[in-house]
Amino acid sequence: MRTEPGVRGVATQGSHHSNRFLLRARRTVTSAAFPPGSRPRRFPSCCRSPRRAQHPRGEAAARTALRHLPCPADAMASGVQVADEVCRIFYDMKVRKCSTPEEIKKRKKAVIFCLSPDKKCIIVEEGKEILVGDVGVTVTDPFKHFVQMLPEKDCRYALYDASFETKESKKEELMFFLWAPEQAPLKSKMIYASSKDAIKKKFQGIKHECQANGPEDLNRACIAEKLGGSLVVAFEGSPV
Repeated sequence: MRTEPGVRGVATQGSHHSNRFLLRARRTVTSAAFPPGSRPRRFPSCCRSPRRAQHPRGEAAARTALRHLPCPADAMASGVQVADEVCRIFYDMKVRKCSTPEEIKKRKKAVIFCLSPDKKCIIVEEGKEILVGDVGVTVTDPFKHFVQMLPEKDCRYALYDASFETKESKKEELMFFLWAPEQAPLKSKMIYASSKDAIKKKFQGIKHECQANGPEDLNRACIAEKLGGSLVVAFEGSPV
């Protein structure tokens, strides 16, 4: 007996027999294509609902998005090496030996590192350094001079020997900087970010790290916050 047509959610007797026929045909095709013991959990593509085929553009967009996702290996490391001179400079800045006044003047107050032209090695950028002997002679404000040495449209790594005062004592500690300004090319930002771990592994024992995306991230208040927060009362001889 057939039910009234047009009633939503209620199938007619004819449609019931049609559904049973389709289900029996699907099982027959599946059994023929896949013998017992090798039958997959899902039906073959010829018997699936054609829902995906109705949205080819969405499926193509999803495949494109997946292709552009970074693979875990590329996200972890870039394979960039660190030059021996970079490690030597870090060691000289970290280890404060009893030296003569002339040797102290030659010690580096700040130094900037960059990628080699072939982007395979982190090297010392030529001419981008401040010596302890320069402070008070050719450099009035060492940190301001350091910020001015950073390029406006490219990324860099840097070490800075920070002198600051807390409520208890005066201190000198190294800071590691990753400079990645907004105007830098996207490719440069990516390779500097992915190579940061390579250079940080060489700089063992550094307590303070700062990633700056613009001059506003390098004001004295931000640096004081990195060095000790409210405990810091002065930075490079000036109150904060």
